[in-house]
Order: sequence, then C-alpha cells, then structure tokens
Amino acid sequence: MISKKIAWVIIFFVFLASAVASYSFFQGGGGGILSPLSSYKPPSGNGNGVSPDEPKTEECPINGEMLTKTQKANWEKRRPLGVAIENHVQARPQSGLSAADVIFEAVAEGGITRFLAVYYCKDAPYIGPVRSARIYFIELLQSFGTYPLYAHVGGANTPGPADALGYIGDLGWGSYNDLNQFSVPFPNFWRDYERLPSRVTEHTVYSSTSKLWKYAKDKRKLTDKDEDGVSWDKDYTPWKFQNDAPAASRGNVAKIDFGFWDSFASDFGVIWSYDKANNSYKRSNGGSPHLDLNTNKPLTAKNVIVMFAKETPANDGYEGGHILYKTTGSGDALIFQNGKAIEGSWSRLDEESQFEFTDEDGVEISMVRGQIFIEMLPVGNKVTY
Repeated sequence: MISKKIAWVIIFFVFLASAVASYSFFQGGGGGILSPLSSYKPPSGNGNGVSPDEPKTEECPINGEMLTKTQKANWEKRRPLGVAIENHVQARPQSGLSAADVIFEAVAEGGITRFLAVYYCKDAPYIGPVRSARIYFIELLQSFGTYPLYAHVGGANTPGPADALGYIGDLGWGSYNDLNQFSVPFPNFWRDYERLPSRVTEHTVYSSTSKLWKYAKDKRKLTDKDEDGVSWDKDYTPWKFQNDAPAASRGNVAKIDFGFWDSFASDFGVIWSYDKANNSYKRSNGGSPHLDLNTNKPLTAKNVIVMFAKETPANDGYEGGHILYKTTGSGDALIFQNGKAIEGSWSRLDEESQFEFTDEDGVEISMVRGQIFIEMLPVGNKVTY
C-alpha cells in the first residue's frame, strides 16, 4: 500500500516537472506562439492615430499620400515594416491591408498567392493572418532602406536557392530587424480564433504595427536610426509622385483582369475595377470583393502595377514546390493609374535598389499619391484591360 502511494507521488512530481519544463520551453521561444491566444485582444484604435478633422499637409515618403502632422511625427520615429500576409481562401478577409503604403503580391507555392505589405506612414491595429517568409519577398523588402523590419511566422528553410531563413541570416537580419514570430514573444504576435471563425490554426496568427514597432524599438534598438545611429533612409530612393489627374483628363480603362496560375484561376483571379469619380481601383479576388476586415470595405489602390518577372522552380526537394522570381534586372510592366494603361518596363540594379517604372519612351512614371499595389506575374501571363 505504501509503495503504491510512493508511486503515485513520483508520478505526480514527474508530471509537474514535465509541465514546468514545457512551459519554460515555450517561454524561451522554442515552440509556437505563447498564450491563451484566443482570449487576447489588442488595444482598439482607428489605425491612423489621428483625428479625422486634422489637415493632411504632409507627404508620405513611401507612396506620396498626404497625411497629417500627427502621423508624420509618428513615422519619423520608426522605419518601414514589411509583413508576410497570406491570401489562402480561408485567410480572407485579411486585416490591415488597406493601411499599407505599398503591397506586393506573388505566388508563394502551389498557385496560392501571398502579400508583402509595407507599412511606414500609417498604423493598423490588426494585421494578418501572418504567414511564412519567402526569399523573393525579402528581396523586394530590401528596396525600402537599411534594415527594414520583416514580420513573419517562420519561413522556407529547405537547403537551396529558396532558403528564406538562411538568406535572412546571410543578410545579418536575424534577431535584429527580422521579426520572426518564433523569436518574438507574445503578445507581439497572437492567435485569434474568433476573428475568422472555423479556420484552421495556420490561418489565425495576427499582430499590429504599433506592437511590432515598439518591440523593435525596445528590444532591438531600431527606430528611425539603427544602433550605430544610421538612418534607415540614408540610401533610400523614393519614387516621384503626382496628384490625381483632373476628372476631365482621366481615362476609361474600366477593368484590369488577370490570374497567376491557370489551375487556380477561380480562387486567385484578380479584377481591379476603376472608380473614375474617386480615381481609385477596387479589388476583387476569386470572384468576390476583396475586403479588409478592419474596415469592412473593399481594398482600393491609386496605382496598380503589373510587373512580369521570370518564375522558376527552386528544385530543392520541398514537397510543396518552392519557386523563385527574378527581382533584379528588367522586364515588362503595365502601369494603371488615372484610368489609363501605360505599357512600359520595370528595372532594378540590385536587391538594395528601388524599382523604377518607365513608359515606352523610358520616362519614369510618377506614382499617384496613395496606395501602390504591385502584382508580380510570371512572364507570359495574360492581362486583359
């Protein structure tokens, strides 16, 4: 009888030790997101930190949008933030895309697209669902100055040309400007099972711009300057900007229609519809209006750019089929703005250079002030407009 009691005591303490060890492991960043995640809610806010009555007199250096002095005072204390946001059908509607200054879209794998949303001038209280890194999104983000912040949940790590996590290490970003969820503790990332009910776990990771910028400041000593006092925009080349065209001179290209991979056209086909009165383009995805859950309104952009890039398989043995895009050099482009279609080109000297978009005569295109949405399509894809 005594031996049985001793046995139960031993079992109890083994269980207790195991629980403590597991807790310590996850607290140390060895596992997934920490917390009773579904119960966490971030602070509420309008996403912009500004009164709607405040005059918009300040130019955002990323996309030229005119914003307020309050917003400028905020953005001057930080650096650009890129976030990997998924576009799986089960991830829609996403949160926070409407607040991004620039968005890139490309296939992540298997015909499923993903976004790199770049934030600097505005804030979003919810961003997500956040997913894993891809090497070409890192290359795209490098054009936004020195040590841009990069938020993601893990990433491609199969040895070979598509090894995104290895590339992050090679750049010296690891545990510095790289904000991988596996090394950034709760509540900077959290799971929300209620925001998009009945979704599997992989579609539930969220964050917020304010938390990520604060974490970078407090834990990585990254604000507008790095730990050596170097400003993020020391070598940054902004695009040129222009105001909306007068209503009378706006074009009549009413619709832009394209897909990424033919076999997934029904779920990932994109239509941008031109709103002439507001001089903006409304996005539909997979046959439905593409909403931002933060605003419950369709995504809109002032500039829609289709850049054709060489797509190749990584051939690294990954079951899901990693792919690569050539993001330097030059290629064809279609630039849609002010209701018009401009046939032109894109060019980029190296990964740290900004993209330049030109018309057929080689004249640089000025971006209409507001969100810039860049669609990276494989060379040869058809765009109807």
